[in-house]
This record gives sequence, C-alpha cells and structure tokens, in this order.
Amino acid sequence: MASRLSDHILQAKLDPPVPAPRGKSSFEIIMEKSDMEKIHYEEAMRETALSSDASGTADEFTWTVEEETAVRRKLDCWIVPITTVLYLLCFLDRVNIGNARIQGMGKDLKLVGVRFNWATSIFYIVYMFFEVPSNILLKRIGPKYYLPLLVCGFGFVSLCTAFVKNFETLLVARAFLGIFEGGVMPGLAFFISCFYKREELYLRIGIYVSAASLAGAFGGLLAAALAKIPEWGTASMPIHTWRNIFFFEGLITVLIGLLTPFIMPTHPADTWFLNERQRRIAAARLHLRGGMGEEEKVKPKHVARALFNINNWISAMGFFVINITVQGVSLFMPTILNDLGWTATQAQLHTVPPYVCACAVAVFVAFLSDKTRQRGLYLALFTFPTIAGFCILRWVMQPNVRYFGVFLITIGAFPGGPGFLSWGVNNSAGPAVRAVSSALIVTIGTAGGVLATWTYVIRESPRYPTGHTINICGQIAALLLATAGIVYCRWENQQRDRGRRDHRLEGLGEEERKELGYRHPDFRYIS
Repeated sequence: MASRLSDHILQAKLDPPVPAPRGKSSFEIIMEKSDMEKIHYEEAMRETALSSDASGTADEFTWTVEEETAVRRKLDCWIVPITTVLYLLCFLDRVNIGNARIQGMGKDLKLVGVRFNWATSIFYIVYMFFEVPSNILLKRIGPKYYLPLLVCGFGFVSLCTAFVKNFETLLVARAFLGIFEGGVMPGLAFFISCFYKREELYLRIGIYVSAASLAGAFGGLLAAALAKIPEWGTASMPIHTWRNIFFFEGLITVLIGLLTPFIMPTHPADTWFLNERQRRIAAARLHLRGGMGEEEKVKPKHVARALFNINNWISAMGFFVINITVQGVSLFMPTILNDLGWTATQAQLHTVPPYVCACAVAVFVAFLSDKTRQRGLYLALFTFPTIAGFCILRWVMQPNVRYFGVFLITIGAFPGGPGFLSWGVNNSAGPAVRAVSSALIVTIGTAGGVLATWTYVIRESPRYPTGHTINICGQIAALLLATAGIVYCRWENQQRDRGRRDHRLEGLGEEERKELGYRHPDFRYIS
C-alpha cells in the first residue's frame, strides 16, 4: 500500500496540479476505489499541492486529511455564522413590512388598493439593478468592509422607515433599502465561495440562505413583541406598534454591522482565527480545484463568460420562479393568515412554525445534496410539495387545511433558492466569473421578487386565486428547469469525456488555460 501511495505522489510531482484524467473527475476516480485506496488517494492529492513563493519558485507544501478537516471545521465555526446572521438581518429588514402592515401601517399610511404592492415592488426593482455592479465593487474592495457597510446602510434605512408619514416617503425608504440590500445576497454567495470547495458549497450556502426562513420565524415573534411596546417618542412623531418594528430591528442591524469588520476575514490567507499553517492549508486546498487565484480581477471577458454559461441561465431562471414563491410568501404570509380569521398577533405567531420547518428541511437538503453531489434532482423533487400546498390554498377553504398547505409550500420552496444559486456558483469556475455569475443569478431571481409583489392583491382577499395559480405555474416551471439542467450538465460532461472540447486548449499557454475556467476540457459540471 505504501508503494502504491508513493506511485501516486511521484506521478503528481511530475504533472502538478493533479488534473482529472480524461473522461473522469477526481470525485469519480475516488468513488471507484476501495475504502483504503480512497483514503490514500485523497492524502496523495493533498500532499502534492504546490504553492509558489514571491520569487515564483515552487515550494512543496503538504498536509493531512485530518488537518484539512480541522481547518474546514474552524471555517464553519466563523464563516457560516457570520454569513447567516448578515443574511438574516437582510431578509428581516426586507420582509418586516409585511409584519408592519397588519400592525396598523396599512391604515396609518393609507395603503389602499395596490399601494402596498407598489411599496414592496419598488424595493425589488431598485434591488436588481445594483446586484452585478455591487459584486464587481466587492471584488475590488474586498468583503471585510464592503459587506458591513451595506449592512449598516440597510439597517439605517430600516430604522428611518419608523418615521415615514405617508405613502410617498415609504416608497423613497423602500428604494434606498433596495440600493443597500442589492449587493448582500450575491456578495455573501461569492464571499463564502472563496473559502470552500465546490462540493462543500451547497450546504454552507443552504445554511446562510435558510436564514430567510429563520428571519420569517424570528420576524413574526419579534414583530408581535415590539408592537406591544408602549408609545414613546415626541409629540410630533410618536413611535408605536408598527413603527417600533422598523426602529428596533433597524437599530439592531446597524449595531451588528458596525461590529462585523472586526471578525470578518477577506480571504483564506488572512483568516485571523487560523494559525499560519492552517491559513496556508485553507488557501492551498482551494488551488487543487484549478484555475486562477482569488486575487483575479473582474474584466469584460469574465462578464462575457458568465453571460454565456448556459447553466447560469438555467439556475437564474430557476431562481426567478422560486423567488416568486419565497418572496411572495415572506411578504404576504402574515396577511394570508390574518385573512383566515386570526388576529394580528395570532397571525404573527402562526408564521413561526412553517418557517422553522422550512429552515430544518432546507439545511437537510443542502447537506444531502453536497454528500451526493447532486443539485437538480433535489430541486426537482421539492417542487411537488410546493405545488400541492398551493393547490390546497387555491381550492380548499377550511382554515386548518389551508394552514397545512402553508407548511407544504415553505418546506418545498425554501430549499430551492440556495439550490439554484449554489448550482450556478458550482459550475462557474474562476473567482472573477463566480463573482459575476452569483450576481447575475440573484439579479434575475430578484425579478421574481418583483412579480411576487403583484401576485396577491387586496381585492382578491381572502382566496387570492390569481396569486396561487401563478405560484403553481412557477413551481411547474422550476421542475422543468431543474430537469433541463440535469440533462444539459450530463450531456456536456459526456462531450468532454469524449474529447470534443479539447480544441479549446490549442495554442494556449499555461496561464491562458487556467483562465478558461468552466470552459476547460478537464472541468466537469455538477448536475
């Protein structure tokens, strides 16, 4: 066995970094080996990672599986909680308008007719135009200060929303909220992709995006509590009920945003909670996936490659239709439950259980997807409970059965957002292309949020037939897109297995080959 391991190491030294042999990815090779051979093969891959010093000379750097596992666990203890908390705050300050609506905001600001729909829609319209530019800025500035700046910005806007006096100023506040929140989700997706391998991404993205469901659960509880705070403020601007929701949630966000730069790293090589050796491991283990380093700058060619990646468009359109449901449910669930006959406080509290279940299921699906290296399969399967849930809301009138339908919807829909986003990020090699791809997918997905704000209008209360029908059609589209993504990724991998993409390497130097990213013949899509 030792001789076999030596052979692996010798071959790796002759041809670094270790590429997947033609027709097979490294993962497929590992799966074909016995358990003992698998362990030795993984160790050999890690022991042959090369790092270059400032002079450009190759300096062999080795580590064990146990050391890498320890590094990954340390990253999990810091990176995942940071991203989860920041996205929780982002989603909380986005959807608390739904909680505020049934606590008196609709009456105080005279949100009659479709005014509430406009107030929610303007946020997503502005939001979607700032996602790609924001991620390009993030790539240039670095996340350590840029992401906390965005957090402080949308927290301050939320706090100021407590002082709006009419529909027009509410529109202005929601537009500014869209400016600051526009870069958060794609920025966090890119940030987390700088620390983890492709097969590790869905679980981590799934955890932080599940903060959306946590925000829904926490938001309902918090809104019910904050609305009970006695009136305070000045005679000209008293703060009460729904105004308390915006003020205190915004204040909490700003304070956390100010603290974030002290704990947020920029990239693996400067991660403060790892020692020097662990930082080298954290950086070097990512180079095994090939391509350019994390310092790569975004150029027009990277934007073009993101735009011409078919899998990006499948993921983006999937995110679009999923977002119709996720954003719509998040904004209108308090209203839908209020229309079932519950009081405002009861409706707030009844939003909590569906979100808690959705969070648990989303994290479990993400874990399972990373373990099996499958994306489209789970995205397709989880459209079925969502379709069933909307069918219940569309055609059943009993309140308890309709409430059960809400559970099916949240359980089925909330795994879809991180699934489609991580699918696109997984299949966009090269850090610059990943930065643009994540922003592109979220931008198009945000258009689904715009549509979601118009799916439920007050004149169709309490049944909302149009809204439920739109969501049923959207989930059927998600099923078809996930299936199409599976077929395309497997077909493209087969073409590369047969050497039909080898012509892309002709006449290219080593650096140019690295820059090919997902277009490199050795790259394999995750289906």
